Amino acid sequence: MTPRPRSERPEEKGADRLKGRVALITGGDSGIGRAVAIAFAREGADVAIAYLEETDDARDTEARVREFGRRCLLLPGDVSRSAVCRRHVQKVLKTFGRLDVLVNNAAEQHPQKSLEDISDEQLERTFQTNIFAYFRLTRAALPDLKKGAAIVNTTSVTAYRGSAKLLDYSSTKGAIVGFTRSLALSLAKRGIRVNGVAPGPVWTPLIPSTFSPEEVAKFGSDVPLARAGEPAEIASAFVFLASADSSYMTGQVLHPNGGEIING
Repeated sequence: MTPRPRSERPEEKGADRLKGRVALITGGDSGIGRAVAIAFAREGADVAIAYLEETDDARDTEARVREFGRRCLLLPGDVSRSAVCRRHVQKVLKTFGRLDVLVNNAAEQHPQKSLEDISDEQLERTFQTNIFAYFRLTRAALPDLKKGAAIVNTTSVTAYRGSAKLLDYSSTKGAIVGFTRSLALSLAKRGIRVNGVAPGPVWTPLIPSTFSPEEVAKFGSDVPLARAGEPAEIASAFVFLASADSSYMTGQVLHPNGGEIING
């Protein structure tokens, strides 16, 4: 990508807000997931990165995590499959002995001009990756999440304002909001907090891979700040929600979106 997404802010210093914690991040090889993995490592967490097949990107993220002196486990596989989710959790437990933070972040999108252009195959695949995987991985992790654990789900501004060309994607992101709020109620008595982040336009590899060059050239220019966000600008929201800084928050969604007012 040109320019390359900014995965971190060199001026930021860690404050051990996640010291001793272990986090599992899906889609952690690039984009927002990569930035979250690096930010977590800076704050003292060991990190497991689940990704589909982008091994080179995953290794780049792993190398950066290790530069902070933290351990990193790479977990290739399709998290829309229950067996893969169970295997990932077991590998995390075998490697680190615990799991404290789960970040459900992996997603895919396929723009179409109208509903009639969305095939059954695309519809099912988008839901499998974007919301069914959240259910399945969380279900696999829950038996080993203790009091004080945190779950952070990535939704999107499109869940609130819609997107004419991303009907299926936006629908899954709306489902994630409902999943987050309902799971938070379900797990409150267990002392496990569940929150979400709804980014606006963010400069990630997903953008040039799914939109036309004309759309990419003006991507993000329609928000009040008149630009797309960088992954590093979104990662701090995840650190906040994963740490004790947000100890009195559950069932909430943060909105780093360049200034859009979405009343959510």
